Amino acid sequence: MGNNGVEKVVIIGSGPAGYTAAIYAARASLDPICFVGVPKQNPSLVLPGGQLMLTTDVENYPGFPEGVSGPEMMESFKKQAARFGTRLVDADITRCEFGERPFVLHTSDNKTVRAHSVIIATGATANWIGLDNEMRLAQTGGGVSACAVCDGALPMFRNKRLAVVGGGDSAMEEANYLTKFASTVYVIHRRDEFRASKVMQERLLGHKNVTVLWNKVVTDVLGGEHISGVALKDTETGEASNLEVDGLFVAIGHTPATKFLSGTGIVLDDKKYIKLSGQGSATNIEGVFAAGDVADSVYRQAVTAAGMGCRAALDAERWLAAQGVE
Repeated sequence: MGNNGVEKVVIIGSGPAGYTAAIYAARASLDPICFVGVPKQNPSLVLPGGQLMLTTDVENYPGFPEGVSGPEMMESFKKQAARFGTRLVDADITRCEFGERPFVLHTSDNKTVRAHSVIIATGATANWIGLDNEMRLAQTGGGVSACAVCDGALPMFRNKRLAVVGGGDSAMEEANYLTKFASTVYVIHRRDEFRASKVMQERLLGHKNVTVLWNKVVTDVLGGEHISGVALKDTETGEASNLEVDGLFVAIGHTPATKFLSGTGIVLDDKKYIKLSGQGSATNIEGVFAAGDVADSVYRQAVTAAGMGCRAALDAERWLAAQGVE
């Protein structure tokens, strides 16, 4: 903590971005405090540690040739941040006052924290259908995922029948990626035409192993330890049917965790992600930085989030030095 009880840097959120920011800030002798958050329940599945807490096997993060479970990786990140002196607090920041300096942050356990600088790394959550068995299988690694690029190449999905729910560009990207591994990719869409761009549609529909199921919604996810299929309902006729699949990828968008920033003056883009100034991590408010999926609607990968956390900590360190904060 700095002079007069004011923190040099407060990190809001955990996951690859928050913990990496904490590691860099701690090694720079900024004595960071990191609010890792508290668990929230279905359907949003917001967990301390971020989206990787729902990923059974991570095989695309450098340095883990045999793969690693998402929760195990996040525990390692957390321990590394703590090793260098980061103070980890199991609470959320519910409200921020950026109109005065030092900044004033309000916690979920009714405390206030004052800070010279803030790094926001609260992430984004996948939008789920909200079915009980969908949520259960997503949590247990039973073949339900919200990220094909993260999970689609896993052995459990190779040469299998996979389904993607959605009709936008992200759904097209997810389904297109899965065509490399699946025997069949079913794209389930509630309407009779996609919202995605024509280019993305044409790219996907050019694959021979893609089948589109128009005017269908998923009403249930079937299976015990692993998904065995989905129950469907026709949006025009109301007819019910079952589709046998070995994996389900929900691609109906993400929601960045920026609600708590309402009224703070932080500029968001049209999707409610934090808008960054230039190539760095700075927001429109001096001394406030952002990292990870809360400011990234494009890549949403653990490795890119970690890189952004590094940038935010370095930017904060340089900004504090320029302000004469020792």
